Amino acid sequence: MQGLKAVLPLLIFVFCVRAKKMRWCTVSDPEHKKCAELAKALVAVLPPAAVAAFARLSCIRASSTTDCIEKIRANRADIVTLDAGEIYSAVKQFGLVVVAKEIYSDGGCILSVAVVRNSSVDIRSLQGHRSCHSGARWTAGWSLPLGFLLSRNYLSWSKEQLLSQDVSTFFSGSCIPGAAAMAPALCTLCQGQKSYIRQKNYHCETSHSEPFYNSQGALRCLRSGTGDVAFVDHLALESIEGSDRDQFRLLCTDGTQAPISHYRTCNLGRGPGAGMVTRANFRKTARKFLTTAQTLFGPRGRERQRFQLFNSSSFGENDLLFKDVTDKLFVLPDDMDVSQVLGLDYVALLKGLGHEGSSLEDSVVRWCCISYAEQKKCEQWALSIKSDPLVCVRAVSMRECIEKIKRDEVDAVSLDATHTFIAGRCGLVPVVTEYYEKERKCVPAEGSTHLETDVLPSVVAVAVAKRSSRSIFIGNLGGRRSCHGHMYSPAGWLLPYRHTLSLEHNSSSPCDPDQVYNSVFWKGCLPGSQGNLCKVCMGGTGEAATKRCADNHNERYYGNMGALRFELHRLGRWMDSFRV
Repeated sequence: MQGLKAVLPLLIFVFCVRAKKMRWCTVSDPEHKKCAELAKALVAVLPPAAVAAFARLSCIRASSTTDCIEKIRANRADIVTLDAGEIYSAVKQFGLVVVAKEIYSDGGCILSVAVVRNSSVDIRSLQGHRSCHSGARWTAGWSLPLGFLLSRNYLSWSKEQLLSQDVSTFFSGSCIPGAAAMAPALCTLCQGQKSYIRQKNYHCETSHSEPFYNSQGALRCLRSGTGDVAFVDHLALESIEGSDRDQFRLLCTDGTQAPISHYRTCNLGRGPGAGMVTRANFRKTARKFLTTAQTLFGPRGRERQRFQLFNSSSFGENDLLFKDVTDKLFVLPDDMDVSQVLGLDYVALLKGLGHEGSSLEDSVVRWCCISYAEQKKCEQWALSIKSDPLVCVRAVSMRECIEKIKRDEVDAVSLDATHTFIAGRCGLVPVVTEYYEKERKCVPAEGSTHLETDVLPSVVAVAVAKRSSRSIFIGNLGGRRSCHGHMYSPAGWLLPYRHTLSLEHNSSSPCDPDQVYNSVFWKGCLPGSQGNLCKVCMGGTGEAATKRCADNHNERYYGNMGALRFELHRLGRWMDSFRV
């Protein structure tokens, strides 16, 4: 028994050390060598306790970045650097998480540029030319240039088949590493070693063993004369030195050409840079490792003379482990969603290009519901419709629904005008509006989809009191009780405070509605608020039980009908209510 007690602490210690070992996934021999040198440097400069705790690095060889993603998901590797397009796939399709982003001298974004050597090539007439791309579904080599070509109708996409099929017939030949599974014709110009053994096949793979892989490889493809145009990120242009710079030109969106130094004004779009991904349960260790490695070996690291984290020149290849032009790594907090990391516009572009592939999930409409009652109605709706499947997702307020749409957790929600404005500031867009009167002239004519912006539907805000309360009027509401639709509602919150509700209390007309209502009314029910403006609220009961003043229908006095409902619960007593 004594021996068992002595062994248990040792086993626990060994387990903890092994669990925190960092395994970096590499995609070529040069990258594997750089990884091994980083591991040696860490052991050399860190005390043994620190190395044992989290920083003992091992290097796992993979055949491609796709292989790395699979290895990380299967717990056979822990971390790898990916292009933003690959990050999205790793997060959405494989459940990985982003732990850090590369930051360059201009920030965390890259520009997509089209580089040529022939002065007669035009961005408007690329059909039939040979193309070199940094990678399939990569930001600069795929998503941004194809998004641009599609938006200008230079490239046609039938939508009846995958975009890769139309791209393969648009160019006369291509090398797009990673595209072999999508369309073999997109790999005809690639020069990597071919093998029927997956681990030994480097042809058209996202690996440095494919000579035309990444932006540097795409430029190599152009330099060799294999391709006519290369789609790369602007960071790769820094590798073109001296007199060679005069041999290359950029294709601009207006059909002209420009020197490669003009990439800021002559490019096909801006997108997010590269980042590191890992498993969700490993991100704490990954963040700690990256922070330590950067502190020691970054451009300003105290041990940078021993090893340079963002320099690959001594290993015979560019951009190993990280881009060589990286200035620093920005370590991300836990609560950052992939849409926040990559940007809503970029995520929308990826979806528009079919980046997630064809699946049932793509045809499902996820509706955001803010209460038990609204979810029940949504579920009845879902059972009755025969078009695309409808899924009802629960949230606690309109504000949370907006956040869920931003995080791509739901697709649609019904909002009042104020929340619609807030959603617009967050990058969301309205798609339909409600009409309440059949005879309004602003309803589009039959067969017409045109609607003038100056005749959009409107509502009016009214203040309602019991008929027997003849002493109540606007300007004489001081010290009374109030019921409002909900926080931010146009009629119950936004509009009333602009009027003189009480001659004694809000003559100074402050800009904060809550401040006005708190000073005018004795107490009230303003769902979503706090303090005295919640004391009249009732909360919910049964399956809709919730604390009072909740910003949803579970609060019995929520919304316009809820504000009126106060009368039913306070029979024989007057009330003040703001409603539509």
